[in-house]
Amino acid sequence: MKLVIGSDHGGFDLKENIKEYLNEKGIEFTDYGTLTPDRCDYPVIAKKVAEAVADGTFDRGILVCGTGLGVSIAANKVHGIRAALCNDTYCATYSRLHNNANILTMGGRVIGPGVARDIVDIFLTTEFQGGRHANRVAMITEMDK
Repeated sequence: MKLVIGSDHGGFDLKENIKEYLNEKGIEFTDYGTLTPDRCDYPVIAKKVAEAVADGTFDRGILVCGTGLGVSIAANKVHGIRAALCNDTYCATYSRLHNNANILTMGGRVIGPGVARDIVDIFLTTEFQGGRHANRVAMITEMDK
C-alpha cells in the first residue's frame, strides 16, 4: 500500500507520532508536510494529499489538524475522495468496512497518540466490505460528479 500523510501546525505533533509508529511497523509513507510546527494553512496540505490519493499516486492518506474537521472538509472537496474523521476505533472500522474511506482524518488536539495509533492500524488493515455498501459508495461517487 502506498500511503501519504500530512498535517497543519495543530496536527504536527500527532503526525510526527504517527510517522514513528509507521516506521516501527515498517510501513512506507510520504509526508506532504507541514515539516515544522510553524503556523500554516490546512487547506493547502489537505488539497495536496487528497489530489495525490485521487489521482492514484497513493492508495490512502492520513491528515491531521487540530480537530480533524478542517482537513476533512477540505479533502472532501477533491473529486474521488472519501475522507473520514475518526476519533475512535469504531468509526475507523466502519469508515473502511462500509464507506471505503480513502483518507483518514484525526484531531491532534482531540485524541492521544495511543488511540491514534490504534485508529491508524485499523484504517490501514480493514478492507471494504462491498456488497450493499458498494451501491451506497457508488451513489456518493455519482454525487461527486
